[in-house]
Amino acid sequence: ALGRRILEKPRDIDEARRFLESLSGRRHRVITGQALVLCDGDGADKTGTPVRTRVSETQVAVKRLSREEIDWYLASDEWQGKAGGYSIQGRFARFIPWINGSYTNVVGLDLADSHSLLSSTGMRL
Repeated sequence: ALGRRILEKPRDIDEARRFLESLSGRRHRVITGQALVLCDGDGADKTGTPVRTRVSETQVAVKRLSREEIDWYLASDEWQGKAGGYSIQGRFARFIPWINGSYTNVVGLDLADSHSLLSSTGMRL
């Protein structure tokens, strides 16, 4: 999220460019929600409601990007299918000088929170 704006997966390269231009030189938040639902042995939902939930939030700073840097990144096609139009674990990592929170949350799923969520049910991991 950039302020109150949610940056989803860009539909095309033009939207990806707009996302990267808006992130350039700014901090934003990556927010991920997880829910664990209790199911019986055949996978059927027993309760219809989450047993446990977690929300992870990570702050990410993006350096000021030049037009050439944005063009270079977009040419890689790495932006496709990525919320916000970037992949922190790929080429875009060089443009991120600082994060506060979980790196794996920015990748896509906060693994520490996932472990905690599963462990809280008594599941042995």
